[in-house]
Amino acid sequence: MTRPIEIPVVAIDGPSGSGKGTIARRVAETLGWHLLDSGALYRLVGLDAGRKGISLTDEQALAELASNLDVQFASDPAGDEQIVLSSEDVTAAVRTEDAGTGASAVAGFQAVRDALLDRQRAFRQLPGLVADGRDMGSQVFTDAALKVFLTASPEERAKRRHKQLKDKGIDVSLAAVSRDIADRDRRDSERSVAPLRPAEDARIVDSSGQSIEAVTATVLDWVSKL
Repeated sequence: MTRPIEIPVVAIDGPSGSGKGTIARRVAETLGWHLLDSGALYRLVGLDAGRKGISLTDEQALAELASNLDVQFASDPAGDEQIVLSSEDVTAAVRTEDAGTGASAVAGFQAVRDALLDRQRAFRQLPGLVADGRDMGSQVFTDAALKVFLTASPEERAKRRHKQLKDKGIDVSLAAVSRDIADRDRRDSERSVAPLRPAEDARIVDSSGQSIEAVTATVLDWVSKL
C-alpha cells in the first residue's frame, strides 16, 4: 500500500492574480496528475454560508459547514471545470469577486482551516498531486517535493483578474478590481492564522511580464529534475 508521503506533491502558492491557478492546471494536465484548487474550497464555504444565512464572523458555524460540504469537482462534457455543491452547479458563482472576498474572510479562522485540512490532503493520490493555494507548501503539504511561490506586481495582477472577469461577462472596473486585490493582499498577509508567505524552501517566481507558457515550462523543468 502506497503511503501518502511516497506520493509526490507540487505545491504552487501565491496571491490573487499571480497566475497560480492557471499554471497549476497546466502542470497537472501535462504530468497527468491530480489537481487541488484549495481556494475553491474556501470560496465554497463562504458561498454556502451566504446562502444559508451564516455570518462570515461565526467561526464555529463556518467550521461545521466546512466539515459537511457536499461538493464534487468534475469536468463538463467539454472538459472544462465543473463544481457541484449540493447537486447544484456553482462553477460560475464560485469564481465571482464576492466569493473571493468571502473565501478570504473565512480562511482567517483556524477552526475552518482545520475542518478543510483532511479534505485537502485526501487529494494526494497516485500518480501525484499539484496543489494550488495560499498555504499548500507552508502548511498543508510541508513535505511537498517542489514548492513554488508565484507572485507578480499588484498592477499586473489586477489587469489579469480584470481580464478574467470581463472574459466571463462580469462587468467590473479595473479600479474596483485593484482595490479588491489590495484588500485581499492585506487580509491574507496580516491574518494571525497561516498568513500568506512563501515556505522557507519555496522557489520564488515573479511572473510579471512572463507568459503562461514560460512560467509553466519553468515549473515543469524543476519537476523533471526532482
